[in-house]
Amino acid sequence: MRDLDPSAPTASQSSAEVYSASGVNQIRGRVQPPDSMLATGCLTALTVIILTAYLRRALSKCRIFNIGRDRGIGSGANSSKQANDRCIVQRMDATKKDLVVLFGSQTGNAQDLAERLAKEGHSRFGLQTMVADLEDYDYETLVDFPPHKAAVFLLSSYGEGEPTDNAIQFVEFITSEENEHPLGNMRYAMFGLGNSTYEHYNLVARKVDAALSLRGAKRLGVLGQGDDAKGSTEDDFLSWKDEVWQALSSTMDLQEQDAQFEPSFAVSEANAQTQRVFLGERSVDELNAIKTMPSNRRDPCVVPVKHCYELFRSAERNCLHLELDISDSDLAYETGDHVAIWPMNSNAEVDRFLRVFGLIDKRHETIGISAVDGVSQLPIPTPTTYDAAARYYLEIAGPVSRQFLQTCAGFAADQQQKEVLAKVGNNKDYFAELVSSRMLNIAQLIETVSPDNPACSVPFAVLIEGLRAVQPRYYSISSSSLVDKDRVAITAVVESTKLDGRWFKGVATNYLLGLKHQKCGETPEAGSVAYALSGPRGKYELSVAAHIRQSHFRLPADISRPVVMVGPGTGVAPFRAFIHERVAQASAGLSPGKMVLFYGCRTQSEDFVYADEWKECQWKLGPLFTMHTAFSQRSKKKVYVQDKLTQYASTVRSLLVENGGYVYICGDARMARQVQAVLCRILEDDSTSAESGEAFVHKLKATGRYQEDVW
Repeated sequence: MRDLDPSAPTASQSSAEVYSASGVNQIRGRVQPPDSMLATGCLTALTVIILTAYLRRALSKCRIFNIGRDRGIGSGANSSKQANDRCIVQRMDATKKDLVVLFGSQTGNAQDLAERLAKEGHSRFGLQTMVADLEDYDYETLVDFPPHKAAVFLLSSYGEGEPTDNAIQFVEFITSEENEHPLGNMRYAMFGLGNSTYEHYNLVARKVDAALSLRGAKRLGVLGQGDDAKGSTEDDFLSWKDEVWQALSSTMDLQEQDAQFEPSFAVSEANAQTQRVFLGERSVDELNAIKTMPSNRRDPCVVPVKHCYELFRSAERNCLHLELDISDSDLAYETGDHVAIWPMNSNAEVDRFLRVFGLIDKRHETIGISAVDGVSQLPIPTPTTYDAAARYYLEIAGPVSRQFLQTCAGFAADQQQKEVLAKVGNNKDYFAELVSSRMLNIAQLIETVSPDNPACSVPFAVLIEGLRAVQPRYYSISSSSLVDKDRVAITAVVESTKLDGRWFKGVATNYLLGLKHQKCGETPEAGSVAYALSGPRGKYELSVAAHIRQSHFRLPADISRPVVMVGPGTGVAPFRAFIHERVAQASAGLSPGKMVLFYGCRTQSEDFVYADEWKECQWKLGPLFTMHTAFSQRSKKKVYVQDKLTQYASTVRSLLVENGGYVYICGDARMARQVQAVLCRILEDDSTSAESGEAFVHKLKATGRYQEDVW
């Protein structure tokens, strides 16, 4: 999985890396332990992996059901929840709410839309609304949902139609055949966030919608679907919500009123002498330097960067290999998992943001944040400072919504700025021309529309409500837990895109590049982005905040099964881990199945990934490992991994049909769809119709023999 950086441009799928000789020597040492120890060691390691998976699943359930959790961020960090707070119906009654907006979000998009929708319901119709994270509540009590109230679901899908981490238990519960809870009283609306290049486009929203309907719940309006592939999620949402408000107005007898902006949060400059202040820490545990629960997306672990180097460098891209040392942490992973990296905003963007909004001179003043209604979840921890909020907690370099710009227009510094912001917020074509196509963040937009007076009077309470909270970026782990259980490897391309004479740089990957410069004692090249790499109170010196996300992307339990791997560019990252694992198994005297890797890059000299490593692995595995490389820019005729699959169709067919092999695909969703089409053709029986190949691929997926890690 790539860096899910909402502010970063899409990475080219032909990106790759060149492995250094020193890296090969390290791999030699790691994949070939003494023969006398390997057989027992591998079996012991496999047992540990199984037990670890069981324990991690149990701990995950504890977190999902809020057992022993101190959230710290977003809760005010001042009290633990009472048992009845997990009952959504009681919570709505106790706080006199008419409408609850529930979200399932991985990167913050669904949560952002949920908060905007709830805000509009209150300001436009006078509804008493609340936003709810699906993992914060129990679901059995939905049977008691009152008929005079309503619920709205905003659910993201990713990968193979999978729910987000915070929605897993809800989706499993509501779609279970054993769930017979009637929901005849519930009225709801549904909006899905997905990508139409994925085969299972918006599957989560569609499944939940069907399950709710089956149990008697009544949907208001259409099933909305936002399509990230077309870049139309925002417009899809705006069109859908208008129809939902119309349906709700009719059903709940709502009367539209003159919308007046009322902030959901209050910000006060506080006295910090008697309290601890969050200066970038992401939880109460991190602030207090204690650990009460396993690391997770709400309480990541700070781990050191052990080893890093550039795999290649060009005018537009750098490719990094980083290894995190997790030996002294509670982090544990399995081969195929993802690692989440929590980035920070660059010094330049923090300064720009604070300067534009008049906060530069009091950047280090302590502020307290509270929910006006006493219920809304705080987006950032409190107390904190303006600088810490901009640097660690808010996506100040991310995209902005048209709706937020409409709000900002009301606080414009002058009439000209007000008119432009209002026009950008109300006209989607002008928004696309001025903002989206140029990837401008909120501070850059203010500078663009008011070059002579780049300032705006938007209150900080409005900013923290209109901007999303910083989200982690996910990467496929490129190391094997069997070989390197104490190290997590990342393979990442750092891309810079030139737009209108300026460089657009992704937040997270340039942060990792900065860490690499610091770790290696290098002077960054001209144009590099600078970060406060030491982190809050110096806690991040040569370290990053990270957590592990479990994946279903797993090698076969039966190691004798052959595997076909397709991974252009950095999509090869998890396959590096797969191959290292089987090298270790073979060295231990076990009998792993054949591995065939289809890899794509631009040219062999420019961006061939881990070239020396592949040679080393081929030497160790012999005929058990074969690699076919597609070069897209070596000649006039571009060659892609799909072409190589066709060229070696007989080998692929034999491994999958005759030998019970598995297929793994990692990379861009469009590439994955094209690869699937090629595999369907390859798997056709010459004597039957084209449907036979599609049926065989469907069978592979149903039995877990066809797995994708796509973005």
